[in-house]
Amino acid sequence: MRHKKILVIFSVLLMTALACSLGGDGGSLSGGVAKPKNAIEISIIYAPESKLYLPDAIEEFNRSYANGIDPLTGDKLGKDEKPVFVTGEPGSSGTIHQAIINAIIAPNNTNVAQPTIFAPSVGHWLALVNYQTGRQIFDLADSPSTALAPVVMAIWESRLQALQQANGGQPVGWEELLQVMQSPNGWADYGISGDRTTVYYGHTDPYVSSTALSTLIAEFYASAKYNAGNTDLRRLSMEEVKNPNVQQGVRDIENLIKHYSSRTTEFKEYIAQGPDYLDFVALEENDLIYINQGKTNYQPPEKLVALYPKEGTFWHEHPFGIPNADWVTDEQRTAAKIFTEYVRTEAIQQKILESGFRPVNPAVPLGYPIVADLGVDPNQPATVLDVPDPDVIAAVQSSWQYVKKQADVLVVFDVSGSMAGSKIDQAKQAALAFLDNMPSQNQVGLVKFNQNVDMAVPLASFEGASTNIRQQVQSLEAAGDTALYDSIIEAINVMRAGDDGTQNRIKAIVVLSDGKDTASFNALNDVIATIAQVQGDRNPVLVIPVAYGGDADISALNSIARAASTKVQSGDPKDIQKVLEIISSYF
Repeated sequence: MRHKKILVIFSVLLMTALACSLGGDGGSLSGGVAKPKNAIEISIIYAPESKLYLPDAIEEFNRSYANGIDPLTGDKLGKDEKPVFVTGEPGSSGTIHQAIINAIIAPNNTNVAQPTIFAPSVGHWLALVNYQTGRQIFDLADSPSTALAPVVMAIWESRLQALQQANGGQPVGWEELLQVMQSPNGWADYGISGDRTTVYYGHTDPYVSSTALSTLIAEFYASAKYNAGNTDLRRLSMEEVKNPNVQQGVRDIENLIKHYSSRTTEFKEYIAQGPDYLDFVALEENDLIYINQGKTNYQPPEKLVALYPKEGTFWHEHPFGIPNADWVTDEQRTAAKIFTEYVRTEAIQQKILESGFRPVNPAVPLGYPIVADLGVDPNQPATVLDVPDPDVIAAVQSSWQYVKKQADVLVVFDVSGSMAGSKIDQAKQAALAFLDNMPSQNQVGLVKFNQNVDMAVPLASFEGASTNIRQQVQSLEAAGDTALYDSIIEAINVMRAGDDGTQNRIKAIVVLSDGKDTASFNALNDVIATIAQVQGDRNPVLVIPVAYGGDADISALNSIARAASTKVQSGDPKDIQKVLEIISSYF
């Protein structure tokens, strides 16, 4: 019993730590309701998109119990009935799934989670926890759905209409999107103005994001249909995943990628910038609704609509899984089921619908905002894919490093005198940590600059260049003036010089600088013009500035980032891990 009490306390501390790491406070965990003295406390970690409704549900649930009322029946609690008290915080499904695995098989790991309820976007993650621990941690048959959302391709209405017209009004899918890439003049051959010759696509990291994992599995399904002759494939198997022709077909789809991102949250902002930035991106249907309701920082220039690929897609069912683990007591399990039932009640399901999800309670009819005016079709998807076995899901996930679009990455390092002291030390630490997280399939190089621009390590395979870059970075010293603008233009020219038109790789420049240019022949406008020249390329150059020091020229760095449709990142050592994750997620 003492052991179980310790585990409960640890769970509470963990949830508090999660809240702090996400910028919350203790009150935000439970909706600001005080915990009754004799309450059964349970914790839930839920997918980030559930923040639209779950915090309010938690608060209402806790408040009802705090007032001595059973939230399911509306009756007063009996003398011997204990209230239930829920604490909850969001967490990326892939990250939390791994943290639960660690809690089972490597409890001393720094990434450990012990929730009473794990509520990812999709049940894939529950199945993967079972598979990767070799134990039935989650009862998949007893992990009820709480909200439904199909995975869609959010595409600009003009582009979808052009595809439909070219396809004679027939359903559209991956086959038609690939045809745009293969068309000599790209979108111009479909009546879309502009000089771009390819499709710009984006999706997130399948090790972190539910949408990305479902999308990658769907890509394997589509590729098996077209490249392995499995036109009537019912369930993806290991045979298809390991088929070289199927893998190449997935690479062809991934070659449409402009860049990746770690989380859907970023892509909701990226695509809202308009068709010039991205043509389509994988999202949950509710995310598309969110954009069309004008809730992002950008006002989309035209309506985004949901493409439900003709080859099929997945439902995300937002299951509530209760771990069969020693940190969950029988009492907590019963309490967790009460909360699950509460979330499935008509009142909460109505709020779930209002947040852009489809309700699981049949008493709540489908209605606004699941409407055509917001770009979605309540009668879709027409084709729903079967969820593969867990070992197949794991194989698809692990294949990503080999089927994903590879990258050329130049680290542009400011070694001018203004970087002396803590700035250059922090930038060195960041560059070395950045290399530690670099996929081995990428090419990497190093440019260093003060008043002179020096290609210190030319672009080469990671294995061939990383040791040299590490040695160079460790020996860097700050001195001289700052030719920031010249260095970025030179780096862009290097990127373009190595592209003969046959390569299809993400091209990224990561600039570590305080942004104070004092020595360039070129001006800021020249940098912006050079970036603009490459934005229509098949593989545009991404410029990602990282600002060091409280006196950094944020205005200049922000202008550069805005021209490249990226964002300035802070070089603050307190945020270095977060910064590295954001930058690395581009490729």
